[in-house]
Amino acid sequence: MSALPRNVPSSTELHDVHWLRSSYSTGANNCVETARPPAGPWAGLLAVRDSKAPAGPALLFSPESWADFTAAIRS
Repeated sequence: MSALPRNVPSSTELHDVHWLRSSYSTGANNCVETARPPAGPWAGLLAVRDSKAPAGPALLFSPESWADFTAAIRS
């Protein structure tokens, strides 16, 4: 079995996702957005993209990896 990619070249490949932005974000489009693909090969992963480039690439993380990352930057 091959491993899933860690990114998608364009976040538009992730269909039927709802991108969320932090409530701490300003209107300047200088943040990241996250989404959870509901189905397909990326279901169960967390997608992260740059809000300045909504059609640009998205990185894919397991929920555990993302939780570890965000916990590390808080401390």
